[in-house]
Amino acid sequence: MSNLKIVCDSLSDIPKDLRNKYDIEMVPLTVRFDDNEYRDGIDLEPKEFYDMLREGKLPQTSQATYSQFKNVFDKFISEGKDILYISGSSRATGTYQSAIMAKNDTDGNIYTFDTMNFSYGCGMQVIKAAQMAIEGSTIEDILNKLEYMKENMYVVFCVDDLKYLQRGGRISSSKAVIGNMLGIKPILEVKDGLVTPVAQVRGKKHVFSKMVELAKMKCGQSKEIAIGHGDCELDMLKLKDIAREELIPEDVLITEVGSCVGAHAGPGILGVFCVR
Repeated sequence: MSNLKIVCDSLSDIPKDLRNKYDIEMVPLTVRFDDNEYRDGIDLEPKEFYDMLREGKLPQTSQATYSQFKNVFDKFISEGKDILYISGSSRATGTYQSAIMAKNDTDGNIYTFDTMNFSYGCGMQVIKAAQMAIEGSTIEDILNKLEYMKENMYVVFCVDDLKYLQRGGRISSSKAVIGNMLGIKPILEVKDGLVTPVAQVRGKKHVFSKMVELAKMKCGQSKEIAIGHGDCELDMLKLKDIAREELIPEDVLITEVGSCVGAHAGPGILGVFCVR
């Protein structure tokens, strides 16, 4: 058994069965609808969350706190474990900062790693670290591998309705209205820990092939890819077929995009995650 405990936050969108399989501790961010607070990925499943968005409810998300991390760190340090916390992008949330503050107040071996990524772009790195820990790899080897993945991770995604990007201040309201009218879909990628537009296409059909084309350009034929979706199973299956055909991966993991990313992207978000 490894003495290294892997900790992540809910930005990583790791399916529950994988978290259980690799014994990964997840620290949840908070989602608010009016006066109701939910722990992302614990009290609120993605399906319920997207249903609430479709009803027109407006979510607010907030970072995981110092005390959440302090409790988790104290617990595992008292069990005699070393800890590796792997975070979603520090440029998008203060969650990483909360963890650093808690780490500084805790005696014990606590390592932190900022993936500078979102959703399964972070999750894929967490899973790799957990697999390596179980195999008995040293912390140095794990951190080196994470560094490599961070540099070579490619994440591309699209949104179905531009109003959610507009609400989050990512695009102007006139752009959102015109884009929706013309069926223009922006394609976005994660760069240096932030989301940036990379292309736009008209009509859903072209979106899937464009995303796969970009992934192929960046990663070649990736052994392992993941597809994330925000409650849009049919679109996900179409994208998966194209990705299988073009990228010829050994494995395609499917994950649901949780509420922290979904709050800014809305239902119908689709993403492709791969490593060069």
